[in-house]
Amino acid sequence: MSDKTSSGERIAKVMARAGLASRREAEAWIAEGRVSVNGQVITSPALNVTASDRIVVDGARMPGRERTRLFLYNKPRGLVTTHSDPEGRPTIFGALPRKLPRLISVGRLDMNTEGLLLLTNDGGLARTLELPATAWLRRYRVRANGRVDQATLDRLRDGVTVEGVHYGPIEALLERAQGANSWLSFAIREGKNREVRKVLESLGLRVNRLIRVSYGPFMLGDLPEGEVKEVESAALRAELGEKIVEQSGADFSAPLVSDEERIPRKRPAAPRRDAPAPRQREEVTAWGREKEQRAQQKKRPRRDRSKSGPRPAYPRNSK
Repeated sequence: MSDKTSSGERIAKVMARAGLASRREAEAWIAEGRVSVNGQVITSPALNVTASDRIVVDGARMPGRERTRLFLYNKPRGLVTTHSDPEGRPTIFGALPRKLPRLISVGRLDMNTEGLLLLTNDGGLARTLELPATAWLRRYRVRANGRVDQATLDRLRDGVTVEGVHYGPIEALLERAQGANSWLSFAIREGKNREVRKVLESLGLRVNRLIRVSYGPFMLGDLPEGEVKEVESAALRAELGEKIVEQSGADFSAPLVSDEERIPRKRPAAPRRDAPAPRQREEVTAWGREKEQRAQQKKRPRRDRSKSGPRPAYPRNSK
């Protein structure tokens, strides 16, 4: 077995590039004793491996590295961008078709944000595209309650500081007013946590709908809500450019991994006793049916007690 000073790559990185998990998840699997190298269970990710090492995860040999793939997903509102949620909220990965490979998201969208989310099987590519240095433009359409003029939005081009956090240059355009709301287009490069909402709140606007329409060269277009579309390998490589391909280590020569070769997805963590069980896909619908049934039960007429006579009189406590 390789050691930490030998050539090769860290095992968590190799597992991520094989599409099994993110690096952080791979490190957690290793700590749980789920990974062995050349017949020996390992518990530390501080290990370099090469192509000659035999890596086994959950009793199944790890397949060779799969070709780098990227998917466009039109995320609906109400889903969190995580593989599991301790609060039991539905996740995007629970809503995705089961036939897809194990994917990770490029960045995140808030639960109430909708629109374009990039998904990939290559942890190295996801990491590279998230780096501030990549500086890909993210475009949004925003509906916000309140009024603002274009002159105020133009001042965002120089960046703005909100509650001690500085946000870089922002391109904002007032599209139209609709009742008490304003529609705007918003373009940012940093993508800090809740950036669009916080910047607009500083201008007296409350966002009530936020749709990401593009991420770098990739566009949402007319992709239906909840649908997924894969970017063809040739087009993906062209859009990424040689610099990003080299920096991320994306591999377009590797084969596709069949469903039979693929290691089953990570076992879901046991839910906390004080948290509701996660509701995914059809479970969300079932939950809705149960809610409706409970509402109907509340409307049931009271039992007819006339046949059994009047209620018995109960003595009252004397004061």
